Parts: sequence; C-alpha cells; structure tokens
Amino acid sequence: MNDAVIATFSGNRSTYIKEHVMLAALGAVAAVAILMALGNEYPWTGLVGAVAAIGVRGVYVASEQIGQEWTLTEHNLVSPAGVIIPRAEIENVRTIFSAAQVITRSGDKYMIKYQADPGATADTIREARA
Repeated sequence: MNDAVIATFSGNRSTYIKEHVMLAALGAVAAVAILMALGNEYPWTGLVGAVAAIGVRGVYVASEQIGQEWTLTEHNLVSPAGVIIPRAEIENVRTIFSAAQVITRSGDKYMIKYQADPGATADTIREARA
C-alpha cells in the first residue's frame, strides 16, 4: 500500500552557505583566541586555518547534505536513508538553528537539516502528527 505524500523536505543551499559562513566566523574567532592565549606570535593563522577547514568541508559535503530529502506521508516520515518513522511514534518536533529535530517516543532523534524555514518544517510535521 502506497501512502500519499503530504510534504517533502530537502536542504536549502542558501541556508547551508549561511550556516557554514557562521561556523567559519566562530571557528576563526576561537582559533585566534586560543593561539593568542598560547602566546603564538602568528595568531592570524587561526583565522586562515578555520576558514579554510570549514570552506573545504562545506564544498566537499554540500551536494550530499543539500540533496537529502525527507518525505512525510499519510502514515510515516521517511528519512533519506529509508528509515521509516511512523507518525504515531513522533513524540516531539523542535527547531535547532536551521534544522527541525524529530524525537520519537522511544527517544530516537533525527535532524532534518538546512531548512530555509525550520519552524514551518516542524509545524508541518506536528500538524500531520495530530
């Protein structure tokens, strides 16, 4: 029996980029602060290293992360990996930064990442659960 699809959720490229820029900025500040505290005479290298690391990671996994699609059907929420979460088992849905976190009655947690409007994603799942 095929369930009718209610909604699909996939990562948003703009949100993905914004989140990685924020991570690079935070990483740069932390790296420079640590190098300064350690007395390194070239603390600016922390900025270069953090931005390079987050930039390389961001480019490397972008297509994988943005391409993940979650499907909400009449009876289930299906992950990109094919994990089927019965809607009746969804205990709570909350937002964390650009993600909607789905929590099941057994305590399993799933992240629907890089949503342009994570609140709307969470609301859609909550409404379907009721």
